[in-house]
Amino acid sequence: MGLPELIALRPLAGLPRAVLTVPGSKSITNRALVAAALGKGTVDLEGALWSEDTRCMVECLRTLGFDLRVLPDPDEASNRTIRVRGSGGRIPRKGGTKSRPLELRVENSGTAARFLMAMVCLGRGCYRLSGVPRMHERPQTGLVDALRELGYRIEDHHGCLPVKVEGGGPTGGSCRVEIAQSSQFASALLLCREGGGWQVQVRDEDARTAPYVRMTRELLQGMKSCGKVFRVEPDASSGSYFWALNALGLPGAGPVSVARWPDSGWQVDAAFPSLMEHPGPLSRERDLGDAIMTAIVLSAAAGAPRRFVDLRRLRVQECERVEALGTELGRLGVRVIEREDTMLVTPAARMTPAVIDTRNDHRMAMCFALLALRHPGVRLRGARCVIKTFPDFFAKLAALPPRGLGAEIGEGESGRRLEGEDLLAR
Repeated sequence: MGLPELIALRPLAGLPRAVLTVPGSKSITNRALVAAALGKGTVDLEGALWSEDTRCMVECLRTLGFDLRVLPDPDEASNRTIRVRGSGGRIPRKGGTKSRPLELRVENSGTAARFLMAMVCLGRGCYRLSGVPRMHERPQTGLVDALRELGYRIEDHHGCLPVKVEGGGPTGGSCRVEIAQSSQFASALLLCREGGGWQVQVRDEDARTAPYVRMTRELLQGMKSCGKVFRVEPDASSGSYFWALNALGLPGAGPVSVARWPDSGWQVDAAFPSLMEHPGPLSRERDLGDAIMTAIVLSAAAGAPRRFVDLRRLRVQECERVEALGTELGRLGVRVIEREDTMLVTPAARMTPAVIDTRNDHRMAMCFALLALRHPGVRLRGARCVIKTFPDFFAKLAALPPRGLGAEIGEGESGRRLEGEDLLAR
């Protein structure tokens, strides 16, 4: 049956003591899929995330003619081992004509849209990329401009999807790419650089402000030496929700922790546990990636106001996240002052019960689930969107030990308690 449209979470009676696992990193999984597909030989991606975004990437790669086999993972329900046979830099299946291009559906996956846009340039014929309406609003100009500079013909829609790409194979050209709107533009080019013979210069690249570009560079080096097995580490952004339980002010011994916490330095959000008590402003560019949303929502349950800065990229992701966070926190009685790309969050003395609109954004759903576990009357509309990166998120919440503490999840309108298969997003 799966998650209903409206769900309610019973607040936890206390902080459990638990060590949880979380699925593999979406950012690493989709990068590794492209790198393995364009590489040589066969690679097993172990611990790979199996969610809407990565399934979308796998299906698009299969549409392009790549050979991928998906095997179960015994340790994590939302993971798989994905066996990829590399093509040596070729795109196996030719595109169509301009009037009848080969269609690739990317849903709302920014990584799939951008990585595949660069990838199909290595093919021959015409490819068309499209997605959900929100994906058609997300910016692509920086990548489109760079690919045109490399000599490829691309027909876009005012800098957004849908796009048609005429593959021309390797060009050996050079380009400069802007990453102000998204560092995924640079990652897309770097992943395909060897196959295209491209020279890529990333503008304004800085180790502090472009951590996902650094991830891409180091992943490409790591995969060259990994042999036949590449291990995808757990997703730090997804793990932030469970570390955050420790800061909700619940009674009990705790703590809650996440097993095999990543220490490669690839994921900026791996710093989240050490930043939960950080007193000063937090930056989306310097301190955290998507987990800054966890910190923003968590601050609503803190004891003092907190400032968040450099939030501009949140505005062009799965939803307009700055506006969404401010509006939904406001429903709960939390005071939010938004100026340009900063937010000042002042906790409410007592939260107002409310229905939270997730905006079909997986991270909105998971962030506000935290407040529902602390404050009665917080319900979530559209929580199924967690399928994008963490299909069994609510099942893990319900399994927090001991069961007597709570973490019960019910259908928001009927009050029917949800268990088992009902808690899996599909």
